[in-house]
Amino acid sequence: MQSETQTENSISFDEFKSQVLEDYKTAVTSRECSLLGRREVLTGKAKFGIFGDGKEVPQLAMAKAFKNGDFRSGYYRDQTFMMAINELTPEQFFAGLYADTNIENEPMSAGRQMGGHFMTHSLDENGEWKNLMEQKNSSSDISPTAGQMPRLLGLAQASKIYRNVEGIDAEKFSDNGNEIAWGTIGNASTSEGHFWETINAAGVLQVPMVMNVWDDEYGISVHAKHQTTKENISEILKGFQRDEENQGYEIFVVEGWDYPKLVDTYEKASAIARKEHCPVLIHVIELTQPQGHSTSGSHERYKSEERLNWEKEHDCNLKFREWMIENDFATADQLDELEKSIKKEVRTAKHNAWTAYLKPTLTKQKELVKLLDDAAASSSNANFINSIKKEISGTKEPLKKDLVSSARKVLRYLIGDETSEKQALINWLNEFDEQAYEDYAAYLYKEEDTQVEVLPTYDEEAEEVDARIVLRDNFDAIFNIRPETLIFGEDSGEIGDVNQGLEGLQKKYGKFRVSDTGIREATILGQGIGMAMRGLRPIAEIQYLDYVMYCLQGMSDDLATVHYRTKGKQKAPLIVRTRGHRLEGIWHSGSQMGGLLNLLRGMYVLVPRNMTKAAGFYNTLLDLDTPALVVECLNGYRLKEKLPTNLGELKTPVGVTETVREGKDITLVSYGSTLRIVEDVAKELQEVDIHAEVIDVQSLLPFDVNHDIVKSVEKTNRLLVIDEDVPGGASAYILQKILDEQNAYRFLDSKPQTLTAKEHRPAYGTDGDYFSKPSAEDIYEKIYAIMHESNPAKYPKLR
Repeated sequence: MQSETQTENSISFDEFKSQVLEDYKTAVTSRECSLLGRREVLTGKAKFGIFGDGKEVPQLAMAKAFKNGDFRSGYYRDQTFMMAINELTPEQFFAGLYADTNIENEPMSAGRQMGGHFMTHSLDENGEWKNLMEQKNSSSDISPTAGQMPRLLGLAQASKIYRNVEGIDAEKFSDNGNEIAWGTIGNASTSEGHFWETINAAGVLQVPMVMNVWDDEYGISVHAKHQTTKENISEILKGFQRDEENQGYEIFVVEGWDYPKLVDTYEKASAIARKEHCPVLIHVIELTQPQGHSTSGSHERYKSEERLNWEKEHDCNLKFREWMIENDFATADQLDELEKSIKKEVRTAKHNAWTAYLKPTLTKQKELVKLLDDAAASSSNANFINSIKKEISGTKEPLKKDLVSSARKVLRYLIGDETSEKQALINWLNEFDEQAYEDYAAYLYKEEDTQVEVLPTYDEEAEEVDARIVLRDNFDAIFNIRPETLIFGEDSGEIGDVNQGLEGLQKKYGKFRVSDTGIREATILGQGIGMAMRGLRPIAEIQYLDYVMYCLQGMSDDLATVHYRTKGKQKAPLIVRTRGHRLEGIWHSGSQMGGLLNLLRGMYVLVPRNMTKAAGFYNTLLDLDTPALVVECLNGYRLKEKLPTNLGELKTPVGVTETVREGKDITLVSYGSTLRIVEDVAKELQEVDIHAEVIDVQSLLPFDVNHDIVKSVEKTNRLLVIDEDVPGGASAYILQKILDEQNAYRFLDSKPQTLTAKEHRPAYGTDGDYFSKPSAEDIYEKIYAIMHESNPAKYPKLR
C-alpha cells in the first residue's frame, strides 16, 4: 500500500503531502480490518482474532525507515507495518483470519497459523533462495511471547558477519552488512527472560538491531505496575545507554500518536544502527488498544472509565487525523470521504476473501452430494445415506471436515457392498486425504536426499588419535572450504570448546567464525536461527545436552517449525551441536531424548556413536536444508579412533541404521555411548552360544527409513532396545517405530522388550552411574533371560 518513502527534506511539499495521505489511508485501512476482523470472529466465521489496532502510526514510521534487505522479527500486531511495506492486502488479512490453505490467497502461512502472524517468502517455488536484497523481509512470527527475540539477535548478527568475514557469496543476502534487523514486542512481554537475554547479548555483540517496544500499559488484563519495575522499560534500561567510553544502546522514547516525531525518531534510529552497528531501543509510549487484547475478552472489564476515555482521546489514528487537519494536509470533509471509501474497500475485501476461501469447499460439496445420490441409489441403506446427504447439502457454508466426516459415515452403511458407487466415494475420500496432507501436514521436513554416504578412508598405517582430533580436523576442513560456516558457544572460541574439538580454530579463522558467547543458551540458539535465515551456515554449540533445556522452547516452537509453518517458503538450516550421555551426576548425565523426540519434530536428531560418525553427520548436514541436533558422546573424546584421510568429505547418511555386529539369536538396538557397552556384551554372550545382532540407530529423527531393523528381526525373531533414557522415553519411541511402522511383530517369537535407565536422574559418581543406567551386567542378564525363556534347557536360569 505504500511505496518507497523519502524524507521530507528531499521532496516537495506536494509530494510529502501525498505520502502523508497514503500513510493515513494505510492506517485507516488497517484499523477497519481490525474492527471487521473482530466481528468475523464473533459471528463464527473465524476461530480467534488478535489485531494491531492502536499501533498503526508507529508502524508507519517504522516502515518508512525499513529498506530492502532488512528483516523483521516481530509481534503479532504488526499488520499495519506489513501493509505499509506492500506485503499484506486486506484480502490477505481476512484470508489469514479464515485459515485459507491456498498460499496464493494467504501468503503468511497458508492457514497454518492464526491471523496476525506474518512473513515474507525467502524461497522460490523450487525451495531455493530468492534475492533477499530485492525485497523487504519478515521472518515468520510465532505466538510464544518474546519468542521472536532470540531469532532477532541472529538476524542482526548476520549483517555483522557479512560486513567482517571475507569470501562469502553475499549477493542475495547482504550489502556489506548494511541491513537492520527490526524487532517488535509488546511492553508486557519485555518481562520474559528471552527479552532480557537478547537485549544483553545484542549490546555485547554490537549488532544492527532496532528493538521496538509497543507500550499500551497492559499485558492482556494486567497493568504495567505488575509487569515492569518503575512501570517503564526504557527507564530501567538506562544502564544500557552508550556513552563516550562504553558501547551499549542508543535509546529513544517517543509518543505513539505523534506522527512527525515518530518519523524523525525512526530515521535517526535507522541511521545509527545501519552505519554504526549499534543496537537501538525505541520505546513507543502512550499507545492504546481500542478492542482489548483479543476476541476472547473485553477490556472494559479491567480498564477504568478514566483510562478508557484517555484511550479514545489519544487514539493514534485520531491524533494523526487531527495533525493532518491542523497542518493543512486535508480537510475534515476530505478525510471523512476517504474513510468512507476505505470502509467500503475493506468490506469488499472481506467478502472476496470469504468467497475465495469457501469456493473450493462448495465445489467439493457438489461432488459429494452427487456421489451420495449415486451411493443411495445402489444401497439397501438408502434412507440412512439420504439423511446424511440432506444434512450436508443443506449446509450453506460447509467446512472441509463436514464433508469428509459425512463421507466417512456413509461408508459405514456400505460395508459389504462391492459397487462402483462405493469405490467412487472411496476414491473421492482418498483424493481429499491427499489434498489435506498437502494443506495441513506437508513441509515438516524438506524433501532432500539424506542417504548420501561417503565412507572414511584410511592410510595403511592410519594413526590412532584421541577422537576429538577427528572432530577438530574435520571442522578445520569445513571452515577452510566453506566461508559461510561459523560456530559459536560457551568456551567454543579461545580454548576450542570444553573437549578441545575446536582447538586452535579461532586463531586460524578469526573471532567472527569461531567465537565465544556468554552463558545464554536461548540466544545462542537464536543467533543460529537468525543467521541461517539469512543464508549463512551456523553451528550453534550448546555445551551439554541438559543445557538444551534452556533453549528447548526456541528449538520446538521456532526452529523445528520454520519450514512447516511457512509451507516451505522459509528455512533455517541450523546445526545445533551438543554432547551428552554417561557423564556422572544428576545435572550433566541425563539423557532426555524422549522429550526431545516429542518436541523437535521438524528437526533431525542424530546420535553418532563415535566422532568419525559425528564428523560425517556435520559434512552431510551442511549439504542439507533441514535443521538438526547432533548429540556427541561425552565420554568419547579421549577414546582412540583412526584418523581418516578424507575429513571434510566423509558423510554419514541421515535416517540410516548400521549393523555393527551380525548374529542370529536376538536383535539388539541401541545408539550413542550405550552402543559401545552393547557391543562388548555381545562379545561376552558368544561364550554361552548366544549370537546377538547389534544395530546402531545413528539417527532418531528420521528413524530407519529403509526399515533395516525389521529385516534383522525377521532373522532373529527376538528384539531388545537398550537406551539410557528413562523408561518410556526414546526406547518406547524406537519400539513403536519397529512394531507399528515396520510391523516387526509378525516375526517375533518372544515379547519385544526395552532396557533403560532408572526413572530418576543418574546419581553422582561411578557407582551412581552403574546403578542408575544400564550396565554391561544388566544388558547381559536381560538378554540371557530372554533366551532362557525360549530355551530353558540350553540356557538354565541365571539368577
